Order: sequence, then C-alpha cells, then structure tokens
Amino acid sequence: MIIRIMGEGQLEVGDEDLAALNALDGDLEAAIESGDETKFRAALHALLDNVREVGKPLPPDSLVSSGLILPPADSDMAEVKAMLGDEGLIPD
Repeated sequence: MIIRIMGEGQLEVGDEDLAALNALDGDLEAAIESGDETKFRAALHALLDNVREVGKPLPPDSLVSSGLILPPADSDMAEVKAMLGDEGLIPD
C-alpha cells in the first residue's frame, strides 16, 4: 500500500505491517476522543514514525496514487479529527 505523509512524500508499506499501523491508529483515535493533547501528540508521532520505519520511500517524482493520506507531524488535534473516517486514518 502507498501511504502519503502530507508534506513529506510517499512510502510503500507492506500488507504485513498494516495490523501494527492499525493498532497505532487506534491509540491515536483514543487520544483524540479523550482530548488529551500529550497522548495525542505521542500517538501521532508513533504512527508516523512507524510508517517511516517500515515504509520504503518512493522517489519524489513518482506518480503513484496514495491509498492512504496521513497528516503531518505538526497537525493539531482538530485537523486530525477532521481527517478521521469511520475506521480511523487506516481502515481495517
């Protein structure tokens, strides 16, 4: 799956890594629901760091469409909440 982190670029992430990303997405959703800024910030960074760790960066001139789009690391809680779908940022 191709994942775009807004402002950074695209990464190719293997299907075998999606379950771990889903768990981190759940942590992010829980932090948003609780309104806890500290937990939100930690959960967002954990999710993005994991995508960067397991993903293979695509060349900047690549014209592949993204399956998922994630917010940048400096996003605030309201911005991320607006991006959440029924299944979070990363659907099951």
